[in-house]
Amino acid sequence: MNENRNRSFATGVALLALLVSERALATGMDHMNHGTMPMDHGQVNHGSMPMDHSLMNHAATPPDQPRTPLPVVTDADRRAAFPPLPGHQVHDRATNWAVIVDQLEYQNFENSGALNWNATAWVGGDIDRLWLRSEGEREQGKTHKAELQALWGHAISPWWELVGGVRQDFKPASGQAWAAFGIQGTPLYGLELEATAYAGERQQTALRLEVAYAMLLSNRWVLEPTVEANFFGRNDAGREQGAGLAESEVGLRLRYEITRAFAPYVGVSFNRLHGNRAEQARANDEDSGQTRWVAGVRLRF
Repeated sequence: MNENRNRSFATGVALLALLVSERALATGMDHMNHGTMPMDHGQVNHGSMPMDHSLMNHAATPPDQPRTPLPVVTDADRRAAFPPLPGHQVHDRATNWAVIVDQLEYQNFENSGALNWNATAWVGGDIDRLWLRSEGEREQGKTHKAELQALWGHAISPWWELVGGVRQDFKPASGQAWAAFGIQGTPLYGLELEATAYAGERQQTALRLEVAYAMLLSNRWVLEPTVEANFFGRNDAGREQGAGLAESEVGLRLRYEITRAFAPYVGVSFNRLHGNRAEQARANDEDSGQTRWVAGVRLRF
């Protein structure tokens, strides 16, 4: 019984092996008929197989050359693309002008008051221009001081300008004419400097120094301290002039720029007489120093 069972098991195993062999043979023939061979991609070492990318025809035209060759740029093409331009009218041949009234104010001091003005105008270009300056004071309905200067300015750098011309004093007394020469400029943003020397009648000489610095507190609020000092070479009591440092004014004004052309302000001004000029004032029972509260408007046209 056992022998028959073993013989049957051996026969079954032989038949199963024959079927597996026939199936494997049929599968191999099928891959050959389709023109492909089975590949085990796990056995392929892609990193060790060099590939010549130049042999791959990605495009009909090489990538480093345009499909249509670009024409060569000529001088005529450059002239057509960049024609000569006219000079900039702001920095070249244009004639410009401006009128700036730095101070037009009422000053209150010791139960009295005065109207004070300080204005500048210019016309011309960036290098040469004509300057007009005027300042003065009216007290109790009478003009106490008044002057007008006409100066020709020539720029010697982007920030400095030489000026020369004439100055005419209308008050005090009968007035006086001067020859003027000086320098003015803005060495820092918001800082304005003026130094002008004068040679007048009767061998009189004078020097005026002016400094103003506009400090921006905001886009509208500007705080501006100012200093002015006047020196004279000789005493002239009739024209209220004393040798040496004669007059000084230190001011502080806070303005609100409603527009750049219109800015009301308030402030304070400390006016002092010095040396021989102070002695002249005391001899005439006048004050040698005053503190003035001011309110006015700054204009620009």
